[in-house]
Amino acid sequence: MKLDKLQELKQKLTNETDFSKIWLFYMDHFADHPEFIEVGGRAYNEHLDTVVRQTCQEMFGKKIKINHDLTIYIPEHKFFHGPFQVGGRIGGFIYFEDIKVGLIAVSADYPPTDAVKYSRFTELPINKIPKRGFSKGFSKQDLN
Repeated sequence: MKLDKLQELKQKLTNETDFSKIWLFYMDHFADHPEFIEVGGRAYNEHLDTVVRQTCQEMFGKKIKINHDLTIYIPEHKFFHGPFQVGGRIGGFIYFEDIKVGLIAVSADYPPTDAVKYSRFTELPINKIPKRGFSKGFSKQDLN
């Protein structure tokens, strides 16, 4: 299977604001092709496991059972993808390790309907997270 469209997917993942367009592109060009599952190999990524669990809990407002044990990694593209089930709903994720950006898509309803919830996520090092409040050297006197 040709993977040349992965670069286009990466670009869409970083620039597109309509998450459904990103997910549909992934489904149309990759996930709906059985041979794509055979590219790469099974992998475990603790970071992705945590992100999927926490994001789904936030999406549905409660702790919810998640099953996802078919994460696939394509090393030459630094690309993870995989399906999961959450509270009877079907979901999936994609993640580019080199740019540290991913997308989660999960059925909004149970039993599943056409409604889908999306969450794009990025990994930032702790020292790159913007600080809140006043910066050092700024005082109340400076406000007057």
